[in-house]
Amino acid sequence: MSIAVETRKPRKASAVLEYVPFAVVLALVAFGLLRIAMYHWREGAVLIGGALLVAAVLRAALAHRNLALLTIRTRTVDVLSYAGLGLVILFVALTITGGPLR
Repeated sequence: MSIAVETRKPRKASAVLEYVPFAVVLALVAFGLLRIAMYHWREGAVLIGGALLVAAVLRAALAHRNLALLTIRTRTVDVLSYAGLGLVILFVALTITGGPLR
């Protein structure tokens, strides 16, 4: 009985740590949306594109069991999808003229 209780404690801690990468990406996206709401749409778009690139790096670097909500398909498909969409958003945000980007 005591062995089962001891094995549950590390599982709870690791279960919480599984959501940290997703929380980091979500926080970056939320901050980007906040910048967009403050009429700094280029800065917000750059932050969202950067968040997708961070998601791609985290998906490539971390093990499957540590990613929880960032895992959608296979590792290759996830990394290519996150990186591709992030680069497209960054390209659009940085090449459209008109609007501040500090």
